[in-house]
Amino acid sequence: MADTQTVETEPEKKQRSVRVVLLALMITMMLAMLDNMIVGTAMPTIVGELGGLEHLSWVVTAYTLATAAATPLWGKLGDMYGRKGVFMTSIVLFLIGSALSGMAQDMGQLIGFRAVQGLGAGGLMVGVMAIIGDLIPPRERGKYQGMMAGVMALAMIGGPLVGGTITDNWGWRWSFYINLPLGVVALGLISVVLHLPAKRAQARIDYLGAALLTVGITSIVLVTTWGGTEYAWTSARIMELIGIGVAALVGFVFWQTKAAEPVVPLHIFRSRNFTLMSIIGFITGFVMFGATLFLPLYQQSVQGASATNSGLLLLPMLGAMLVTSMVAGRVTTNSGRYYVFPVVGSVLMVVGLYLLSTMDTGTSRLTSGIFMAVVGLGMGCLMQITMLVAQNSVEMKDMGVASSSTTLFRTLGSSFGVAIMGALFNHRVQDTMAERGGTLGSKVTEQSAQLDAKSLEKLPDAVREAYQYAVSAGTHSAFLLGSIVAVVALVAAVFVKEVPLKGAGPQKSADDAAPAPLVEV
Repeated sequence: MADTQTVETEPEKKQRSVRVVLLALMITMMLAMLDNMIVGTAMPTIVGELGGLEHLSWVVTAYTLATAAATPLWGKLGDMYGRKGVFMTSIVLFLIGSALSGMAQDMGQLIGFRAVQGLGAGGLMVGVMAIIGDLIPPRERGKYQGMMAGVMALAMIGGPLVGGTITDNWGWRWSFYINLPLGVVALGLISVVLHLPAKRAQARIDYLGAALLTVGITSIVLVTTWGGTEYAWTSARIMELIGIGVAALVGFVFWQTKAAEPVVPLHIFRSRNFTLMSIIGFITGFVMFGATLFLPLYQQSVQGASATNSGLLLLPMLGAMLVTSMVAGRVTTNSGRYYVFPVVGSVLMVVGLYLLSTMDTGTSRLTSGIFMAVVGLGMGCLMQITMLVAQNSVEMKDMGVASSSTTLFRTLGSSFGVAIMGALFNHRVQDTMAERGGTLGSKVTEQSAQLDAKSLEKLPDAVREAYQYAVSAGTHSAFLLGSIVAVVALVAAVFVKEVPLKGAGPQKSADDAAPAPLVEV
C-alpha cells in the first residue's frame, strides 16, 4: 500500500482509501446502534432461560450507564493518545463484553458483562465521529451524512427484525455473538487502511474529573431510569440520587477549571455554536427515542399492527430522515451554508410532534405515516448537522472531546426522553383505564401500561376498547410534551451563527481541503 504522502498527492487513491475506512466506521456504527434493539427483542427468551425477571431492567440499565459514563473518557483519550489505537481498544472491549454476555449463565453475570460491553460501546460512536472529523474537512463531510443516516435508519428498522430472527433460529446467545464477526471485519479494515498520526501526551489523565463525571452521569441516568417505575419521583432514593448527581456535577465543573488536562475542557463551551448544538442534540435525542418507543406501541395497540409490521410502519419517518439528511449534506457541501437546516429542522420537529399528538383511535395508517414523515424531515435536518457544526466550532486538538460531549448530550437526552415521556404515558394510560375500564381496567394495567398483541386479544371487548383509547390518550400526552420541548431546540437554532466550514468546497483542490482550524467564539 502506498505511504501516506503518496495517498495524499493522488486524490483518487485517497478517496478510495477514505471509502474503505468509512465502510469500517459504518460497520462499527451499526454495532453500536443495533445492539440494544436486537437484545430488546431477545429479552423475553433470555428471561425464560436465565430467570431473574426482577432484574430485567438492569440488563439495559447497566449497558446504558456504562456507555454514558465512558463516552467522555474515550473522547479525551483519543485526543491525548491518538484516535486509532483508542478506537480499536474500544471495539475490542465491546467484543469481549459481547462474547461474555453470550456465555452468561445467570442474570447477574449477564448484567455484569453488559456493563463491560457498555464501556466499550461508549467509544464506538465517539470514535466514528472523531475519526470522520480528522479525515474529512467539515465542508466535505456533508456528502457522507446520507451514509450515516442510512445506517441509523437500517438499524432502527432492522434491529427488531434481526433480533427476532436470530433468537427464533439460533438462540438468544447469538444476539450477542453476531457482533463478533462484524467487529473483527471492522478491526481488520481499520488496522490496515486507517492512517492517523500517533500521539503521546505528557499530561496525566484527570482521574478526579473522570470520577466526578461518572458519578454525576450515573446518578442522572438512574434517576431517569428508576423515577416513576422502581421508585416514586418524590421518594427518598430518587431525592438522594438527585442530590448526589447535582453535587458531583457541580464539583466536576469546578475541578475542570483547575485540572491540568481536563476531561471536558470548559473552553469549548465558549463557542456559542458548540453550546447551542449541544442543546439541540439533547432535544433531538429526547424526541427521537421517545418517538421510536411510543409509535410502535400505538401502531400495535390502536391500529392493530403486528410487532414486525410496526417496525416497517416507521419507514415514513426513517425514510424522510434519510432523504433529508442526504439533501442537507449535499447542500452543505456545495454551498458551505448550514444555518437554515437547524431552524427548518426544529420547526418541522415541533409541527410533526404536535400532529402526532392529535392521533386518536380513528387515525388511519396513512395519516399517521404523513405525521411521522414530518417528524422525520425535521430530524433529518438535525441529526448530522449538529455534530458537523459542533466539530467545526472547536480546534482539531479538541475534536475528540467535542464529539464525545455532543454524543453524551444526545445520549442523556434520550435517557430523559424515554423516562419522562414514558412516565407521562404510563400515568395517563393507567388513569384513563381506571376511568373507562372500571375495576378490570385497573387490574389490567396495574402491572404495566404496555400490553402485547396476544394479551390484548384475550381482553373483553369493552376493556380492549378502553385500553386502545387509553393508549391514544397516553401518546397524545407524550407527543404534546415532545412538541413543547422541541420549541427549545427551535429557540437555540435561531441563535446559531453561520461560520464558514473548515475545508474547501468540491471545486477546490485536495491541497486546500484542510486549512488551519477556524473557531467561532
